[in-house]
Amino acid sequence: MTVADEVVAVDVGTSAVRAAVVSASGDVTASVRVARAAGGGEFFDAETLLHEVTTALSGLDARPRALAISAHIGTVPVGESLRVVDKAGGWSDPRGLPELASVPGPVRESLLSAGGRPALTGGALAYALSGSAKARYLLSPKDFLVARLTGTVATDTVDAAYTLVSDVRRRRWNTAALSALGLDAAMFPPQLEPTAVAGELTVACGLPAGTPVVAGGPDGSVGIGLLLGSSGIADVAGTTDVVGMPVTDPAAAPAAAMINPALAGGHWIAGGATGMTGGAVAHWRSLVGAVEEAELAAVAPGASGLVVLPSLTGSRFPRWCASDRGGVLGQRPEHTAAHLLRAAQEGAAFTVREGLDLLDPAGALPVTLAGGTARSPLTAQLRADVTGRVTKVCTEPDVTLLGAAALALVGSGLAPGLDDARARLGCEFRTLEPDPVRAARYGELFQEWLARLPAR
Repeated sequence: MTVADEVVAVDVGTSAVRAAVVSASGDVTASVRVARAAGGGEFFDAETLLHEVTTALSGLDARPRALAISAHIGTVPVGESLRVVDKAGGWSDPRGLPELASVPGPVRESLLSAGGRPALTGGALAYALSGSAKARYLLSPKDFLVARLTGTVATDTVDAAYTLVSDVRRRRWNTAALSALGLDAAMFPPQLEPTAVAGELTVACGLPAGTPVVAGGPDGSVGIGLLLGSSGIADVAGTTDVVGMPVTDPAAAPAAAMINPALAGGHWIAGGATGMTGGAVAHWRSLVGAVEEAELAAVAPGASGLVVLPSLTGSRFPRWCASDRGGVLGQRPEHTAAHLLRAAQEGAAFTVREGLDLLDPAGALPVTLAGGTARSPLTAQLRADVTGRVTKVCTEPDVTLLGAAALALVGSGLAPGLDDARARLGCEFRTLEPDPVRAARYGELFQEWLARLPAR
């Protein structure tokens, strides 16, 4: 068997699994998309997800140097045999939230401080406290896939941060807090750097047995890692917007930002996922039907007084209020489907602006935008106008998939580091300037929108 100078990347989104073969020079030479039976919001079937991933991999004709996976965050409880022992939870898994809210004050402060979190929002720790079915390991969706494909149980430092029990500055588990809560630290697997090799393929999936599998990472963080070097702000816009800014000193980050380890050591990423933004727009689109871009473009800023609050499943960065819910305000008979969708897009953009203004109050930094919103020139320009910032739109929207490829290139030794891998993958950008008149109007509307939000 001849191993080619190429890698395979997999990205697990809420709607689909995508897999691609990427050459050492950064070219995508083959790709497969498999629609998911169910997304990764509150709950999903982990065994079905595994089947979808192996189906995608089987559609590739490759002999790669390495495989890397990025996926949405969540919690998959498994037993000693790595079989699922309870339903898998996605990023809005509600299990254990009451128990998490009742964690004693000193332990809570330890979790927030060591974990780089402004709030305890759920995840593996909440599940562990809920008293649900006993699990040998609590894995992220990506870690579950790696474990079942290789037989090796491990996590990466970024997924570990989302459990709420990692010391993100030291990149190790907060064993003191786990002990204080009476939890077994062995439920949480060893932490590896995202580019480290976690194991080798042992499951038939179309790729050769023995193919190295790197640790990988969460989709939004992996996308940010591809878009940014050591400066700037990135926005990976999907079902949620994941906003991040590199920092060298976690203590200098705003108090309402979460701190994650960067994909490479020596830096951290300040920011977080917003809660539903693109997902809320998609929800409203599914209810009102298709609307032509020209109709949306004809709607003036403010959608004739119609306001949509997009937090259908609670708000995250920067408000951190799980009880927030979406709403439609100011509706009148003359409002059309175009008004409703435009107001939903504006609400999503206002949500992102709130986070951007927290990270960069002066508004001096440009925003690098990728993901679903970047596919539409109209919505990308809306983001520039609403945020009032120069917006660099990545011409390759699938940055989470290419970010996984970057991890595989480094983990395989085909690239010496992430900066080199980023250059090979060659994301190109088109620059959008905010329209001065529309940006000024959106500045006024943003203040009105903030006044409508529940108090923090």
